[in-house]
Amino acid sequence: MQRLQAFKYELMPTGEQQRQMRRFAGSCRFVFNRALALQKERYEQGEKKLGYAGLCKMLTEWRNGPETPWLADAPVHPLQQTLKDLERAYANFFAKRADFPSFKKKGQSDSFRYPDPKQIKLDQGNSRIFLPKLGWLRYRNSREVLGTVKNVTVSQSCGKWFVSIQTEREVEQPIPNGGAVGIDMGIARFATLSDGTFYAPLNSFKRHEDRLRRAQQAMSRKTKLSNNWKKAKARVQKIHARIGNVRRDYLHKATTTISQNHAMVCIEDLQVRNMSKSAAGTTEQPGKHVRAKSGLNKAILDQGWFEFRRQLDYKLAWAGGHLIVVPPQNTSRTCPACGHVSADNRQTQARFLCVECGFEENADLVGAINILRAGHARCACEVSGAVMPPAAGTHRSDSFRLDAGVSAVGIPRL
Repeated sequence: MQRLQAFKYELMPTGEQQRQMRRFAGSCRFVFNRALALQKERYEQGEKKLGYAGLCKMLTEWRNGPETPWLADAPVHPLQQTLKDLERAYANFFAKRADFPSFKKKGQSDSFRYPDPKQIKLDQGNSRIFLPKLGWLRYRNSREVLGTVKNVTVSQSCGKWFVSIQTEREVEQPIPNGGAVGIDMGIARFATLSDGTFYAPLNSFKRHEDRLRRAQQAMSRKTKLSNNWKKAKARVQKIHARIGNVRRDYLHKATTTISQNHAMVCIEDLQVRNMSKSAAGTTEQPGKHVRAKSGLNKAILDQGWFEFRRQLDYKLAWAGGHLIVVPPQNTSRTCPACGHVSADNRQTQARFLCVECGFEENADLVGAINILRAGHARCACEVSGAVMPPAAGTHRSDSFRLDAGVSAVGIPRL
């Protein structure tokens, strides 16, 4: 089977190379914003939107025109890739997968991409890579690049430059290990598996919240755009980068362990955006329990549920496994012993007590078991061609037995 995989490294550029990369990123940002402004202007005048080919002709005029001759100093392929990104953003908007494209700002997601592998040279033995108009750049070679190089993306984050090398290679069809497991996502417990194992929450943002608040308060006291303000802003960005890196590292470790030990993983189809909406309401109709809902929203977003699902999806595919997504209805209200569905079964956030048969267990573990059963039901429906039941966790099992041992998985914290 064919595997596409990216390998990311920190670059160690010279001062001149850093200045060049900032210029290239700025050129790409300028081209994106100018093309977006042109598309908006054509729409207001009732004209048809330009496609990628038409924008490329405009790019040639901009590079050769008297107003922006400095665009010719940047490599043309990254500028063209920027126009492709804009075309993709429009396609996602019309397909209702994303909001309307917005103008890019300096210092936010600065990057540019080289799509032609013939222009790229990789020297892993000497930990360096050759890129057009940048020359040879050294990088921190933490692991070997596997496969054939397809494209390279250079990005900037928190004052550091990184290179992401996307490769393509053929691998043998993997054979999955382990059986099936259901996973219930939560806040008190980040992820509870149907076999009794659970992952404690990391709460990366919460752990750095006080430090971030002090840094932001110090930044607010500085004169905007002054040298001291820029230094304070760099400190805030460094803390944000730390929060993201810690969370990402934790999610990678958890998803790698789960994908390598299970052939099928069942999770809920959680709509995180809807779950974390503000409860403030409007002036005419103010919301209720706004402060409590705000704290809940912050805790939900601190977990990284969508990123957890995204990583599980591709890692299971690499391992030969499958990710099954089931509806979240009634997974925490259904008794796994007798199948009785009632809101009264969920006594508290952590306690489940069936009002029908008296079965008692941790609520997150009950949810994980019902998710696993709903996943099995979905697989059976897909095989038979039947329609999936609308609610998850509504299947009875007279032979239900729960393992007594419940263990917490320890992952090294940063």
